[in-house]
Amino acid sequence: MARVPRLNMIYGMRTAVVALTTAAAVALTAIPAAAADLPAINDKALKAAIAGLPDGKTTGALVRITGSGGQWSGTSGYADVVRHTPVNPDGYFRIGSTTKMYTAVMVLQLAQEHRIDLDQPVQRYLPGLLPADYPPVPVYTLLDHTSGLPSVDIPDLYDPEWILEHRYDHWDPKQVVDTAFRHPIDFQPGTTQKYTNTAYVTAGMILEKVTGRSYAHNLRDRITTPLGLCHTYYPNDDPHLPNPAARGYLRYVDKYGKEHLDDVTEMNQSIPGAAGAIISTAADMDTFIDRLFDGQLLGPEMMKRLFAIPDVQMSDGSGHAYYSQGLMMIKVNNVVVWGKTGSRYGYASGVFATQDRTRKLVYAVNPTTKSPDGQPKIVHDIAIAAATPPESTE
Repeated sequence: MARVPRLNMIYGMRTAVVALTTAAAVALTAIPAAAADLPAINDKALKAAIAGLPDGKTTGALVRITGSGGQWSGTSGYADVVRHTPVNPDGYFRIGSTTKMYTAVMVLQLAQEHRIDLDQPVQRYLPGLLPADYPPVPVYTLLDHTSGLPSVDIPDLYDPEWILEHRYDHWDPKQVVDTAFRHPIDFQPGTTQKYTNTAYVTAGMILEKVTGRSYAHNLRDRITTPLGLCHTYYPNDDPHLPNPAARGYLRYVDKYGKEHLDDVTEMNQSIPGAAGAIISTAADMDTFIDRLFDGQLLGPEMMKRLFAIPDVQMSDGSGHAYYSQGLMMIKVNNVVVWGKTGSRYGYASGVFATQDRTRKLVYAVNPTTKSPDGQPKIVHDIAIAAATPPESTE
């Protein structure tokens, strides 16, 4: 029985081991889609999930559901708590770690083009980057979080006052990962799964090194232009969000015990970089996952990697792995979906779909506090509502 992430509850599911084409690939657990159990759209539950905004924890929310299984969209709260501007369903937002989907796709494209060997170590492509006492770290382990690379060690991850003071700073990707490489490797690569930005910032560095082009240039050429994603881009050092966009806010208590609600919409995203800097819209994210799952970005062999989970355990002992090479898999009310969550200060979002694209979900909310798991409770409520049959709330 494989473990899937918690969304208020945990569900078990059957798994089957599949073989990949590369000889050195670890055994992976393939999980099929469960569209047969897909419920009808629950309008009442979805409205309730985002009702009552703004409140003390979230200022605004938008939800977009598409696919042959039904359509639904809704917004709640304010895009600007000062002007009381309503949330725009077409607004831009920071997608945070959902960026990892795009990074993984581009690295897999390079493998498809035989410009990267996923079984070769990072040390081959970025000599001298990893400490000399680290073991060989296969490139594929960067994508499925089994690399063993330690986490980035920057106050951005846990200190609101630090990030406000340094919100416009530029960080080179090597500066970011070097903060992690001060520490010993967490485990032997390929043996355990532990989520980390370090792996994806490193993957972005490989992408740039092999292609000789910037991350932003690769994103345009490989994904956004071919798919016609006119509202998805990598901001480099630009701290702004284009209009329309919901403002992001951060609520915190300073060292003197005073509570603040600061506007953090403007922020340089060079720290997360290839792991979390992309800006997009709900419509563009819907199109991206639709075309990705339709096979328009990757061939059959690389597509297998998107829907296969390493047959390893989570490093914290919480159960079986649930990240593939680029995606995460969750199961809610018997519905299996694949996609990715993301968060930055003031923003939490995600995109998920059944493998057959019968149902696709994009959400973007504006939490005022950073949750321990990166996603506020309202996200859990949206996910449950999106998979709850209408009759259960009548």
